[in-house]
Amino acid sequence: MGDLTDQAVAVLLLSLRIAPTLSFAQPFTLLRIPAMIRLILAITLSAWLVSGNPDATWRAPFWDAGLPVVVLGELFLGISLALALQLAFAALLTAGRAIDIQAGFGLAVLVDPTTRAQMPLAGTFFAYAGAAIFFAIGAPGDLLAIWAASVEKVPLGAASLGGDPAPLIEYMGTVFLMAIGLAGIVLLVLFLLDLIVAFLSRTLPQMNVLLLGFQVKALATIAALPLALSFSGALFARLMRTALETMPRLI
Repeated sequence: MGDLTDQAVAVLLLSLRIAPTLSFAQPFTLLRIPAMIRLILAITLSAWLVSGNPDATWRAPFWDAGLPVVVLGELFLGISLALALQLAFAALLTAGRAIDIQAGFGLAVLVDPTTRAQMPLAGTFFAYAGAAIFFAIGAPGDLLAIWAASVEKVPLGAASLGGDPAPLIEYMGTVFLMAIGLAGIVLLVLFLLDLIVAFLSRTLPQMNVLLLGFQVKALATIAALPLALSFSGALFARLMRTALETMPRLI
């Protein structure tokens, strides 16, 4: 009876390591999945990890550390793992927001039906393209491997509330640089159009260059954005791989 209790508690505790990624991190939040299904999936995956790693989970002396401390430690570790994916997609949304502002779409936003949040127009395309690449490269299987490796590296009850922020800072700079690279083609086109419009405003002051600039840049964005997405598949994949490679460093 005691072993069953330890296993049940270990499953619930270890689910705190998995649930933040499934519940709050993109691309999973881009899918319209009920919260109860996400919770059941997290508990199921936790039970799978517990059954495969008994010595590092329910047989580990996690009771000695105190249940509240273990809960906080597991939740902090789960949030740290989810943060890598969150930052990758935040970089994509930021790059899309830069395109929106440059193209004159700054006031245009889309409401995500899943999160009910306002998302940038171009950033939405980047986010869903990143999600498609994420599933296409088999990243969910890599996530399972990362969670399994985290159990071996940090047994239940051994998670701490601190860590080295250096890998996270380095990772943030890398993913935001990659995201700007994804939007670089569109931003370059819009910058050149701004130069042309500025030249026209000097030579033909009687023209309504502001209105003309908005129209031209909107058409240019519509034409250049598909090209940027189609030629950036490798960079999307590299961005997702960088996120997955950084997650074990945050454990």
